[in-house]
Amino acid sequence: MTDVDDAQQQAMARALTSPLRMRILRFCLHEAHTNREIAAEFELNPGTSLHHVRTLLDTGFLAAEPARVGKRGALEIPYSATRRSWRFPVPQIGPVLVQTFLEEIRDVPADDLDITRLGVKLNEAGERELQERLTQVLLEFADRPADPDGRPISILVATHPEARHSH
Repeated sequence: MTDVDDAQQQAMARALTSPLRMRILRFCLHEAHTNREIAAEFELNPGTSLHHVRTLLDTGFLAAEPARVGKRGALEIPYSATRRSWRFPVPQIGPVLVQTFLEEIRDVPADDLDITRLGVKLNEAGERELQERLTQVLLEFADRPADPDGRPISILVATHPEARHSH
């Protein structure tokens, strides 16, 4: 691996360590959005939004679509998520994903949240099987074309060993 490859991988990892950038990717997943639309969605000034858009664009997580004429007659560039982030490993990304999830659900009505929490006790083989099966289901749905009449939903799956504190 060359230094450029390593530098690019580090830039890509840094790009994904921001809950806001993760949310921008989700926002642009099923429909391309302009910087103006992204700024409005996340209540950002356009300069701040453009910084995040360029970071995602430079690392290949967003792609520019053909320019279009905006509401005021100016040319605007819509951006779409490339899905590249789904399979790009980022060390210690867990806390960023949890924070992203919390920000995403902040304004979701409680009746629209379908959350399950479960505790199990598994040996190594059982843990591996659980992870593999969960991954298979997620990959199956990730690779499936979007339903034209569907609504965007987000999924977060987290497993962890229970922390035990002796007193």
